[in-house]
Amino acid sequence: MLAAMESLYRRPLPAQLVAFASPEGRALFDAARAAGGMEAFFPLIEQFHTQAEPAFCGLGTLVVTLNALGVDPGRLWKGPWRWFSEELLDCCSPLERVRARGITLDEFACLARCNGASAELFRPDAHDVAALRAQLRDAASSALAPALVVSYHRGALGQTGAGHFSPIGGYDPASDHALVLDVARFKYPPHWVPVPLLHAAMLPIDDSTGRPRGWVALRRSSRPASLLFTAHCVGPGGLESVLAGLEQWRAALVRGPVGDLPTALRTSFAAAEGLPLTFARRELALAEHGAAAQTLLVALHEAPVYRRVSELVPASLSAEVATLLLLTLPDALWSPLPERVREELCELLAPERQPLELRAEVEHLRRQLADLCALDRRTVCDRCAVAP
Repeated sequence: MLAAMESLYRRPLPAQLVAFASPEGRALFDAARAAGGMEAFFPLIEQFHTQAEPAFCGLGTLVVTLNALGVDPGRLWKGPWRWFSEELLDCCSPLERVRARGITLDEFACLARCNGASAELFRPDAHDVAALRAQLRDAASSALAPALVVSYHRGALGQTGAGHFSPIGGYDPASDHALVLDVARFKYPPHWVPVPLLHAAMLPIDDSTGRPRGWVALRRSSRPASLLFTAHCVGPGGLESVLAGLEQWRAALVRGPVGDLPTALRTSFAAAEGLPLTFARRELALAEHGAAAQTLLVALHEAPVYRRVSELVPASLSAEVATLLLLTLPDALWSPLPERVREELCELLAPERQPLELRAEVEHLRRQLADLCALDRRTVCDRCAVAP
């Protein structure tokens, strides 16, 4: 006989939250719309989506907002259609890892940026209730300029569960309630939350980061996402494992041998084999993107640094990945090298020596690496490359 599995089908909302479809919720909707606080609701509700996995609330929320913002993924979803779904959000952190543990607020912002949006992150320990209220008013009264996403602890709202992401669909200034469009629709319906309570629900510390959660303002980016390559944390450790890997790389340079540039590069490539970070090619759907990507690959392969790397890189490490690592990682990583070797390497890696197409891609990857390996906008140099 098969054992019965415990299952969940909807949960009653706590008394302090107002269900969207209830009489009180409808009254709040009418009041908010009359006050101009429901302009963001309509583009969001057109694209509303239920998260596809228990830990995909961040990805589901990003799918809703990217599609509502009109960001073209430039890649195929199904058949000839280009549309965001969770499986297309494959940069920053592998989907298998997200499926197992979800994403942090920083990882959410990283994913947004590498998929064609700008993302401005706010935390409740630095921005008070008045700041949140002002941003709710501005976001809800415009057609997603910006879209506002909240990351909070469910328990602080009296709900079951822990960390959760959802987009904000509206704001009623008279009652000071925000409309949370919960992407876990199988658990809770969309609901109105008092703004002070919503701010308080962001304050509990996220165990995976040691910081509070917060909110993110998303807009269509004025710059394109990377053309072809995207950074991936590989392995279970995520951010901290990348930082540890870079510390080990630097320690390898301290140990040597690094007497000349070829020897220093071989030592670096040996360390790179254990780094839980790589650069992967993304699938492209548009013919013009394919042509531009081919131009980028030609530029990469013709760059002097790639030709030098190709002569020295072990068979177990891609020459493309090794070249992009050298061009992308912070200059402080090379501080253990003798001055003459460091100067020769810096000359080889100098941006002005790289083809324009490669330079643009490297600049994007640098920003993505800063998102991946930086908390509170600190670069990876601050975390690992300055230690003696």
